[in-house]
Formats: sequence, C-alpha cells, structure tokens
Amino acid sequence: MSLFNYLSLRQWLTLPYIALVFSVALLIGGLSYRTGSQTVDTVANHLLLETVARIGQAIDRHVVGSGAVLEAAFPNGMAAPDSIVGELDTLRTRFWIATSLHLDPNNYVYYGNLRGEFFGLWRFNVQDAELRIKRQAEKPRQIYRFSGINGALSAPDSEEKMFEPRARPWYKAGESNNSHTWTSIYIDFRNAELVATRARRVLDGQGGFQGVVATDLSLKRLNEFVRRLSVSANAVAFIIEPDGKLIASSRSPNIAIQPDGTSARINAAESDSALQRAAYAEVQQHLATAPRIDSPINRRFDGPDNEAVELAFDRVRDDAGLDWIIAVAVPRSDFMQGVTANVQRAALIGLLAAVAAVMLGLGVLEWVGRDLRRLTRAAEEVGEGRLEVALDVQRNDEIGVLANTFRQMQHRLSTDALTGLDNRDVMLRQIRRRIQYGRRAGDAKSFAVLFVDLNNFKLINDHFGHDAGDRTLLEISQRLRDATRSDDRVARYAGDEFVLMINDIPSREIAEQVRRQVEVALSQPLQTVDLSLLPAGMPTGGAVGMAFYPEDGDTAEQLIKYGDRDMYARKGGRLETVSA
Repeated sequence: MSLFNYLSLRQWLTLPYIALVFSVALLIGGLSYRTGSQTVDTVANHLLLETVARIGQAIDRHVVGSGAVLEAAFPNGMAAPDSIVGELDTLRTRFWIATSLHLDPNNYVYYGNLRGEFFGLWRFNVQDAELRIKRQAEKPRQIYRFSGINGALSAPDSEEKMFEPRARPWYKAGESNNSHTWTSIYIDFRNAELVATRARRVLDGQGGFQGVVATDLSLKRLNEFVRRLSVSANAVAFIIEPDGKLIASSRSPNIAIQPDGTSARINAAESDSALQRAAYAEVQQHLATAPRIDSPINRRFDGPDNEAVELAFDRVRDDAGLDWIIAVAVPRSDFMQGVTANVQRAALIGLLAAVAAVMLGLGVLEWVGRDLRRLTRAAEEVGEGRLEVALDVQRNDEIGVLANTFRQMQHRLSTDALTGLDNRDVMLRQIRRRIQYGRRAGDAKSFAVLFVDLNNFKLINDHFGHDAGDRTLLEISQRLRDATRSDDRVARYAGDEFVLMINDIPSREIAEQVRRQVEVALSQPLQTVDLSLLPAGMPTGGAVGMAFYPEDGDTAEQLIKYGDRDMYARKGGRLETVSA
C-alpha cells in the first residue's frame, strides 16, 4: 500500500504547511544574514578606508611643516656664508622665525658647514630658547639661554664632549642629496621618543656645497593621535616603516626597554598584539608581490584563531624620501555584533507568523527585509562618499541597534568631534556638489567661500590650557553659525581654521559685506576666556579670507586655496599694522 493511503487529509494539509513554515523560517534567516553581511561588508570597508585616510591626513599635517621650517631658516637660493661667526645675529633671527612656524613639533633647527662650525636654536616654548654655537671646529659647542627673539644671552656653558657636526648622520644625508631628505627614525635618548630629521644641503654663492640645515621632528604627537583612534573594541591601527619598525600603534608601544637599560625600537612582527602581528604579515605578503601602492587597499584574511579580519592599508611617500605604511585591522566579529542574534530572532518571528498565516509570515519577511535593504542602500551610498544619506529605520531590536550605529558612524564621519560643525571632507563635498549642481541645472547664482583663521589661538592654549582652547573653538563655532543663514554651511577645516560656504550671493560686494560681518563677529570679546591676561597689543579675533565663485576658481580646491591665500594676505596686513 502506498504512502498516500496512510496519510489523512488533515495530515496532507498539515505536513506541507509545516514544511512551508520551516522553509519560510530558513528563508528569512538566510536573507537576513546575507543582507546583514552585505551591509557589514560595505560599512566595514568604508570605515577602514576612512580611518586610513584620517591617519594619512594626520601624517601630512605632522610632517608638512618641516619643509617650510628649513626654507625659513635658509630660503632656497640664499647663499650660505663662508663662516657663521659674522652672521650670528642674522641666523638667530631667521632660526627663531623658522621655529615659530611649527613650534610643535619642529622646535629645533640647526646648521653645520664645511668648516666644522655649527649653529642651532632650540625652542623650549613660545618665549624661552637656547642657542648652540660652535665657532671653531677644534672647540666645543657653547650653549646660551635667552627669552624672546631679541633677548639678552646668558653666560655660555661649554659642552664637555666634542661635537663634530660633519660626522653626524643628518649632515652626511644632506651632503649626499641634492634636495630635501629624511634621515632614519631614531630614539631621542633624552625623552625616549621617536624622532626623524629632515635635512637639506645649503650652497654658497658659486653653487658649491657649503653646509646642511636640518630640523628634528618628534613623532610623539603622531603616536598619541593613533592611540586615541576609536575604530572598534578589538581593532588595531599602526604606522610602520617598510622594514616593519613601528612608528605609532593603537595597541602596543613602539619602543622597548632592553635588559641593559637602553631603548630599542619594536618591529611589528614582534608586537605583543597578535592581531597586529597578523596584519603586518598580511601587509608584508602583499608588498612582496606588489610593492607599489597607488591607492588604499582592502582585503580580508584569516587572523588569530582563524577569525576573519578586515584589513585596509596604504603607503605614504613624499619627495624627501619619507616612506611609511598605514594599516588598520578589525576582527569581522566586531562589525557582526548583534547580526547573528537578529537572524535567529527574525527566523523565529517568521516561524510564528507562518503558523498563523502564510501571508503574515510573508509580511514579517517584508518588514524585516525592508529595513535591511534600507541599511544596505544607505551603506552603499556611504561607500560612494554620500555621508548625508538619510536612513529611515526606527526599531528597538538589533537591526535598530545596527541602524543607530550606522547613523552614529555617519555623524562621526561628517562632523567635527569637538564643535559639531561639518568636517573638512564634508565641506569639500558640499562645495563640489554646489558647483556640479550649478553646471547641471544651469544655476547662475554665485556663492562665496570664506576661510577663517583665528589670531594667536596658540597663545590661548599656552596661557590657559587646552580646555580653554576647546571652549574658545566652541564659542567661535557658535558665532559662525549665528553669523550665517540656515542654508549656509560652516565647517571646522583644521585646528583653528574654519571654512564657510555662503550660498546665493549675487555679487562680490555682497560677499564682502558678509565677510566683514563674520570678521566683526569674531572680533567681539570672548565670553568663555578672559583674554585680558594675554600680552598687551596681541591681536585676537580672526582673519577671514574670501573666494568668490566662479571668478576665483571653479573647483572646491581652487576656492579653498584662494580663500586661504586671501586670509593670509589679510592677516599679514594686520600683523604689519600691529608691529608698526
């Protein structure tokens, strides 16, 4: 007798229904997991690339000033004197100005020549400094303390150990290179911190080699920046040289104390972080086959305990020979938190709904899948650089947690953490979008870009501390918001620099009125900091440069650059007035 004869009609109706219930439940679980996994992949890749880019920007801001410092100390084309003895006052003035450009980290500039003479200026702070002078090759260096650019020199202290500049690595590096060059990173014995030196040869009036000018670059602040990065609970971010020696790391020190009490640099392959070792091995494997990196690279690999790890890395180089590698690695489980539980819950909901009615089950499937599709679409938009895409997902379960996390990530990526203003990347995108919209829609309305730089903001930090500096930035941010319309955009560009995009300005004259309005708003006394304690006659407020579209540029970069130059021109004029 066949199976059909053993089953009742009720069983025939029930068994297929049960099979349908389990099929629907499995389908819901599979779709939820797949959609959630795709969303995680998009978000993870974008977050890692954004973090690598942030570290790259931090490196650029940290090292870019060293070239300007050397140019200020010995401008390109300026002939070096045969001897420093008759040029001490001139060298002192130029080196003081050079160290003022980027006091942190470039507070030490020095010069050695063929005669074995040496001149160096070390800045302890804004006012206090010392000169290190070697007038004759066979004599030791003498150290002079002083305050202020023209302050009186103290009685000299002679060094006991003979210092020979021509034998130093920075001198030999500058002597053998025709342009700027970086020396190897080394450990400063005074504070056990990593330091790199940038050097450049200096020529005499006939174009012959005369000496080398150099400046030290402390890497402490760069290491602190990497340590403060918040990517995920178990992520690791680090900067290394091509041989693997650590420059900065979020998970491990870059220097180790040896048994004899000396300090030595740590190689990423010897790090106490298993994830960092695994990430470095993956980077090393890639460089072995493809050492050239033209853009950031994403990849997934099996890390410690065979756990999937998302990795992004990039190579940073400059014309002076700097060659560093940035890497960020995150266990995939950090991104998948809650997704597995959500899949199980979604499957259970599908099962219960299917028992009641197949249509209800399909409705639940649509309910779950709709928000996941929204997450996926939003993640794809973010992956293409459109950070302001709206995500209309309001839930209290794990999908809601993922959506809230996504929105928080959008906020972090698009705003300045301290002031809440747009960040640099968002402002650049807004300007580009405004230009593209005008071209596409035939919108002839002009707009203005204002570049704001606060006057003597570093003095506020130095006199009152960084908390007062933060309060000042918050107050200035609010003033800039109040001085602009709701459809204008305000961004913190970098440090104490701000950029404003003033929309729909009919003429340059109106834009100039807005610029003066912003300048007046900045000139009002601060409410959060008592500036009366600053040195008398020290200018406050801010300089506001202006670029008018399309007359001053037809790209975001050109407009920003024009506004920056205009700001410096205005600031230079005020400084000349004050000093006069």
